[in-house]
Amino acid sequence: MIRISEAAQSHFQKLLADQPEGTNIRVFVVNPGMPNAECGVSYCPPDSVEPDDERLPFNGFDAVVDSGSAPFLEDAAIDFEEQELGSQLTLKAPNAKARKVADDAPLIDRVEYVIQVEINPQLANHGGQVMVTEITDSGVAVLQFGGGCNGCSMIDVTLKNGIEKELLERFPDEITGVRDVTEHEHGEHSYY
Repeated sequence: MIRISEAAQSHFQKLLADQPEGTNIRVFVVNPGMPNAECGVSYCPPDSVEPDDERLPFNGFDAVVDSGSAPFLEDAAIDFEEQELGSQLTLKAPNAKARKVADDAPLIDRVEYVIQVEINPQLANHGGQVMVTEITDSGVAVLQFGGGCNGCSMIDVTLKNGIEKELLERFPDEITGVRDVTEHEHGEHSYY
């Protein structure tokens, strides 16, 4: 579920050496499955472990994960880098904002997952987002834009050169194109 690099394991061992015996780390997601999901790591004293927590053994400590966070930490990775200007602990959890779906899940679920995990984070830089409203029998993904994408002068470029290209590449035998059904109204919310 979670990969922790050797450097990060060593870092956690040093930190835990100064904690009461039996203290581990807890890896968690706040607001799992939501666009504002955030991941974190904290100390996990023995008395804060719940019966349904999952314990992942590492070198000298366990990573404790609560049952609500576990599905959203699939493929997560923790690393630690020491640099000239300091050190940095990084936690990457590609499924924190949307639960990973199975390869045999319905097409609309798989497309929505790609949009939530890969496309919407890019659109969020401009205050926008997109969602799938349906997939037609002919394989066209029908999309609805919101936020800063609504009324944006670059929406056609985003739709054709970004989203459509990505979806055709990911689902070559299932998606034939994309269509925007948003009634774009230019306004103060639009990003240009």
